[in-house]
Amino acid sequence: MRNPFAGQRMTKADVVAGIPGAIGGVPDGMAAGLLAGVSPVHGLYASLAGRFFGGIGTSTRLMVITTTSASALAAGSVLTDVAPADRSAAMVVLTLIAGVAMIAAAALRLGRYTRFVSHSVMTGFLLGIAANIVFGQLPVLLGAPSEGSVAALKALHVVLHPRQIHWPSALVGALAVALLVAVARTRFRTVAALAGLLVPMALVLGFGWDGVATVSDAGAIPRGFPLPQVPEASLLSPSLIAGALAVTVIVLVQGAGVAEAAPNPDGTRAKTDRDFCAQGIGNVFAALFRGMPVGGSVGQTAINVTSGARTRWAGMWSGLWILVILVALSGVVGRVPMPTLAAILIVAAVGSMNVDQVVAIWSSGNISRTALVVTFVATLVLPVTTAVGVGLAVSLLMQMNQEAMDLRVVRLRVQGEYLVESPAPKHLSDNEIVILDVYGSLFYAGARTLQTRLPDPAGARNCVVILRLRGRTTVSSTFLHIIADYARRLDAVGGRLYLSGVDPRVRTVWTDELLDSQGMRIEFFPASSTVGESTLSAYADAEVRVDERRRS
Repeated sequence: MRNPFAGQRMTKADVVAGIPGAIGGVPDGMAAGLLAGVSPVHGLYASLAGRFFGGIGTSTRLMVITTTSASALAAGSVLTDVAPADRSAAMVVLTLIAGVAMIAAAALRLGRYTRFVSHSVMTGFLLGIAANIVFGQLPVLLGAPSEGSVAALKALHVVLHPRQIHWPSALVGALAVALLVAVARTRFRTVAALAGLLVPMALVLGFGWDGVATVSDAGAIPRGFPLPQVPEASLLSPSLIAGALAVTVIVLVQGAGVAEAAPNPDGTRAKTDRDFCAQGIGNVFAALFRGMPVGGSVGQTAINVTSGARTRWAGMWSGLWILVILVALSGVVGRVPMPTLAAILIVAAVGSMNVDQVVAIWSSGNISRTALVVTFVATLVLPVTTAVGVGLAVSLLMQMNQEAMDLRVVRLRVQGEYLVESPAPKHLSDNEIVILDVYGSLFYAGARTLQTRLPDPAGARNCVVILRLRGRTTVSSTFLHIIADYARRLDAVGGRLYLSGVDPRVRTVWTDELLDSQGMRIEFFPASSTVGESTLSAYADAEVRVDERRRS
């Protein structure tokens, strides 16, 4: 087994770089717990375990595996119907299932499928997540009660009932927002979260505002070193498994995006499946330490890079520094005002809204625009786990539609030793030889589109169509069905279908027995190392055939 630390010697820069990450990770972790509807301690423990144990195996060496807003919101939506007394234990079980699912995805080499989630769908989903965070945390920021089935309705309730706002909480939240924004614009931006947390906390303690909710109100922060525990298997249920799988999809797709945004310093390429496994390991250990789902974090990875990280040890050290903070300052952590955590979430959510990306997608056409809007709206009005399914369905429909729209059929005319492109005819003529080349996918919708663009042989006699398949190593059953139908139509008028540039793997599948069972006759011309050679050979053979049948 390959040593994950090969060429990754720990440096002093990594130890130091882990400190800003830990400082920002403490409030971020607690905020994630708040967002998921469980004790902030779950987020703290997840940040600790995810960073250290997950960081051991990442191929994207500077990736930080920790709590993320999207996974926290998704996990929280899964537990909506779970009894409050069981919610913490159910969160741990969900995290364990998600971790196992991620490791299984890595073992099955499913990383390649992340590219099927379109950029517009992912942008719409993340934009919806950001909006949900802002709407959902507004009541906490202002210390106001809220009503509504979705985050937008809860925010609307607060806006329509301003007398219910707890003004000391609102002042603390506003101060935290101001500090987060102001400090982030200075060279001390790596400690912006710490400033936004400590200064408002000092204000609350100084004025004795007991009415401002604190972290300890949501659950006691255990003192000392956290010890691993076995999750409660009795809470396992089909809905929890389904929710964990939805969280898995969110985490893995986001992790793939982090890998693209944080390339390895030495230029080596990241391996998606290995990152899947690392995130899975991080979740398994997060569950053992009573944490919540973790994954590759865009924000924390960015902090890791700007703090001077050189190897994976920087992210791992940030986990160790969180442990130090947790053990030494658990009492202080419990006094953190909840409005400050809401402020951290809101500022991070607003900062993640990339207007330039939205504008670019909006300008790229109706398909991308529709996918963006549908996914965004679904994320706002549906549970996050359901919205993930809608996003994946939209991605699949976009892929199929794109395959159909991008397919182009051209005619190749033989001019000396060259093949020259021209528009494909709509109808065939008597004794005509037509060479066709196809650009685009021949799977599913693409194959159906090809069917509508093949020249109609009706009314023509003794014609030959040569379909060039060079570069096609696999073909779908839909394509076979369409080719069989077209070959029979040509045969009915005394014509014949030739396939040139045929890969040996295709010919192995399309046996003579299979063709006979489909009632079709096709002439095959295997591909050679010389481009166009098999097509020219097919054309020469077709000329002989047409000439002989014309004379007879």
